Amino acid sequence: MTVKRSIVVIAIAVVAVSLALSAGAQTQERYKVRLSPVPLDGSNRANIAGLGSATGVLAGTKLTITGTFEGLVSPATVARLHRGLATGVRGSAFQDLTVSKATTGTITGSIDLTPEQVQSLKKGQLYIQIYSEKAPDGNLWGWLLR
Repeated sequence: MTVKRSIVVIAIAVVAVSLALSAGAQTQERYKVRLSPVPLDGSNRANIAGLGSATGVLAGTKLTITGTFEGLVSPATVARLHRGLATGVRGSAFQDLTVSKATTGTITGSIDLTPEQVQSLKKGQLYIQIYSEKAPDGNLWGWLLR
């Protein structure tokens, strides 16, 4: 085989491998979350405080969430992923997330979304809610938005 022919064969192989890798790679969509106190009323005002942030990365149908929070009045008990009817409207929980059982900590989780849940995410209908000992109905919440 001549040097020129070897270079052509190598070039074709490099192009073929590049195309195969790019075809197999999934695009990722990033979502940001600003965690802030849930709506306050006279009965819960003293027990709800804090802030935080998180990111959600969607690769195919797999959503991976990572975030932090701080300043809760009492330790977090659970964090959940919810689906509301629209951004800002409460909805039902459908997935537990891992949360530090403390007043400052982290939130993590990974879930395979259904096609309907993926569409809800893209419409801004999914949100994270952190519950705490003194705020069992919710302490912080925030929507996954692009």
